[in-house]
Amino acid sequence: MLAGPDVRARGVGEEPVSQVVAVIALGALPPQGQEVWQQIHRGGPFRYEKDGTVFGNRERLLPIHKRGYYREYTVPTPGLSHRGARRIVCGGQRPQQPDACYYTADHYASFKRIVQ
Repeated sequence: MLAGPDVRARGVGEEPVSQVVAVIALGALPPQGQEVWQQIHRGGPFRYEKDGTVFGNRERLLPIHKRGYYREYTVPTPGLSHRGARRIVCGGQRPQQPDACYYTADHYASFKRIVQ
């Protein structure tokens, strides 16, 4: 279930986007994304060393928060031998109980808020 347009990276001279308007239902994520979402809420284990590291939100597509608020997790892509482009980025002070999580299939060019 999708709603709203993708939130895309801004162009030069454009104002930053302060909130994500697109959503995706948890059940509409690829199976690997659903598994990673469950791992996040269980506290792991995670497949990649970079999973759980701070996401800087340099694109400013997610709501603006202090550095350290967001963490990123790899959503494996079948058939690839590297991390690929798919990620879940979660925000909040408690990694296992995030305030919100966002899915990107295009390596941070757009995000959709994950809803249950």
